[in-house]
Amino acid sequence: MTQEQALDLLKTGASVFLTGEPGSGKTHTVNEYVAYLRSCGVEPAITASTGIAATHIGGRTIHSWSGIGIASSLERGDLERIGRSRAVSARVKRAEVLIIDEVSMLAAGTLDMIDTVCRTLRADERPFGGLQVVLVGDFFQLPPISRGLADGAPFAFTAQAWAELAPTVCYLTEQWRQEDPEFLAVLKAIRSDSWDASHEELINSRVADSHDQQPDLPRLFTHNANVDNINARELSKLEADEKVFTMESSGADSFVQTLKRGCLSPEALALRVGAAVMCTKNSMEFGFSNGTLGTVTQFEPGSGHPIIQTRNGKEIVIEPAEWMIEEDGKIKGRIKQVPLRLAWAITIHKSQGMTMDGAVIDLSAAFEFGQGYVALSRVRELSGVHLLGYNERALQVHPEVLGQDIRFRRDSEDAAAQISTMDAAELKDHQEAFIKSCGGELPRPGVKAGRPAKLDTYEKTLALVQDGHLVSQIAQERGITEATVVAHLEKLKNRGEPLDLSKEYEEFDSGRLEKIAAAFEKCGLDEDGRRLLAPVRAKLGNSYGYDELRLARLLLF
Repeated sequence: MTQEQALDLLKTGASVFLTGEPGSGKTHTVNEYVAYLRSCGVEPAITASTGIAATHIGGRTIHSWSGIGIASSLERGDLERIGRSRAVSARVKRAEVLIIDEVSMLAAGTLDMIDTVCRTLRADERPFGGLQVVLVGDFFQLPPISRGLADGAPFAFTAQAWAELAPTVCYLTEQWRQEDPEFLAVLKAIRSDSWDASHEELINSRVADSHDQQPDLPRLFTHNANVDNINARELSKLEADEKVFTMESSGADSFVQTLKRGCLSPEALALRVGAAVMCTKNSMEFGFSNGTLGTVTQFEPGSGHPIIQTRNGKEIVIEPAEWMIEEDGKIKGRIKQVPLRLAWAITIHKSQGMTMDGAVIDLSAAFEFGQGYVALSRVRELSGVHLLGYNERALQVHPEVLGQDIRFRRDSEDAAAQISTMDAAELKDHQEAFIKSCGGELPRPGVKAGRPAKLDTYEKTLALVQDGHLVSQIAQERGITEATVVAHLEKLKNRGEPLDLSKEYEEFDSGRLEKIAAAFEKCGLDEDGRRLLAPVRAKLGNSYGYDELRLARLLLF
C-alpha cells in the first residue's frame, strides 16, 4: 500500500494498523495525518509505547496518557483511581483520535488495559470507547518488554482489544531509506526467514577484522553497559577545551521529565572539537536528520553553537532545538537543547527510528529477536555496515511474527484494492462525515477550517500578530522563545492563514533584509521547490542567525 492510500483510509475514520519495513515512511504518514486533522480543527492524542518514541513524535507515553502507569493489571480500585484523575478523565473523554506509535513494544495485556480505561471513562462499550485508534509499528523490530516472563510478553496483535477493534491493515511497501539492492535483499531475507548461502556470504563480507574498527563511525551495542563509558573515554582523549550545553525546560514537571527521559540528547551535553556526534532530531531544512553523523570542527564565534562536518563533507551549524508535548493545542511541556549526542557508541534500542550512513555493529551478544534486524536496517547501504561479529540469535525474527506478517500483507492488499475502487466523491463523503463527527470541518479553498472552541497555541500567536504585536513581544507575552513564534508563523502561513507582518517588516533592518533577499535569490529553490536556509547562511556568514533568516523568509516570500 502507498502512503497516499493509507492517508485516504485514515481520513475516513477507520481504525488502522499502519506498518511496513524500516524506511517505508510510517512516521511521515502519521505526521501527514496529524497535520490534516489539525487543519480540520481536530486535535489527536499522540502517544507511543516508549519515552524515546514519544519524544520523537511530540507526544507522551500511552501509559501516562491512559493513567495506567506501570500497572501490570487493572482492578476495580485502579479504574476508580484513574477515573478520579481529572486530567486523565478529561483527555480520554475529549479525544476523538488516539495514535499509539511503536506498538511492537506494547504487550497485549497493556493494550487490553488501555481499551478498558477508554471504555470505562467514555461510558461507551465499543472498542476503545469509540475512538479512532491508529496503531503504528513493525513487529519485526524490538518486541514487548517481558517483565520477567520466560517466553516474553504476548504481542499486541494477540490482545482481545486488537481482535475486537479489527483495525484495517495499511502495510506500506515503498522504501525511502535503502536503495542498495543487495542490502535490501539481505534485509528482506531476514524478514521473510528465507536466509540462504548467498545472503550469508553478503553479511560475512561485512564482518570487520581487528584492523578495521572505523573510528569515525558509531558502534551499536546490544547492551547499555559499555556505551556511556566508551563515549566518556573517547571524549577525554581529545585535547581541545570542553564546552557544556545545558538543557532548558519549561512547563509542568511531569511533562518535562517525560521529555527528558525520551530525548536522546543529554541534559548536560559535553563537546570538544574532534568529538564524534550524531544528530538527534530531524531538520531537512538545515540538512540533517535523526541519525546524521558528524565531527565537531569548531564552535561558532559569537553564538558558541557547535559546527559539525558530516560524513559527506558538509558543514552545518547546529543550533538548539525544541521538543514539546502538546495537548488540545496547548504546549504542556518543552525542553530545548543542542540536538546532538556523543556517537562513539549507542545502544541498538536507542537507535530505533534513526537513519545512519554507517555503523560498527556488535551483535555477538544479541539476546532478543529483532535486534540484528533493527541494527542493520538503520544503515543506508551494505557498504556502511561494519560487523564486529554476530551470534545465531542476531539475525532471527520471532516465529510468531513471521506467520502474522503473511496475514497482515494479505489484509493490506485487500484494503488497498478496496480503497482504489472507491469513487472519489464517496471517499470524500466518508472523510467529511468523520471530521464532522469529531466536531471539525474539512478545509475548503478560501474558507477557514473548523476550530475547537478553545484557541490552540498557533491561533493564540495569530491573534497577537493580528493585533500588531512583534515577534519579540509575542515571545515575551506568551513565555515562549522567538524561534517558537516564528515556527508558529510558518505553520500558520502553510495553513493558509492571512498574516499581516507589515509592522515586523518595518522593524526589520532594511540593509540586512536586502542582503538576505539577494542571497535567497542566488541560492534559488531546491529540487522540491523549497527555499532552504542552510545555503543562504553559508553565503551570508555567521553574523546572520537561522532565526533571523527564517523570519526574513516569511517577510520576503
